[in-house]
Amino acid sequence: MKKVVIAIFLLFSVGLSTELAGQCDAESYTSACIPKLATGFNFLKSYKIDGEGGTKDKVEYSYVFTKGTQYMINLCTPGANVDGIVVSLYDANRNKVASSKINGQVVSAIAYPCNATGIYYIQYTFDGSAAHCGGSALGFKR
Repeated sequence: MKKVVIAIFLLFSVGLSTELAGQCDAESYTSACIPKLATGFNFLKSYKIDGEGGTKDKVEYSYVFTKGTQYMINLCTPGANVDGIVVSLYDANRNKVASSKINGQVVSAIAYPCNATGIYYIQYTFDGSAAHCGGSALGFKR
């Protein structure tokens, strides 16, 4: 009986560690993004990007931007590049005003000089992303 209990415990432990290893550790990528804001930008907010293993098409957040302020949104992912995660910024009318995908290339940050105070939508999509996982930081300067 003792061997059966140990065997069940080992099977459960292996299954649990496999499941945890496949989860997105967006928190660590988010923390890594904050110091990578460009010089002169002050940290405002961090965002977790978790596409739940490829089951989500997008992850979206909103934030109120202020006219006359420049904002920067950067990305951090498990690899050296941005792993196909694209950040797009939309104004209150859902018009795209900035994107990290430029001429087919995906860059790791976007800067946006705000011309109108209002709610803006920060949307992360997955264009060929392997992990659907990362972090992001929003910063500002005046």
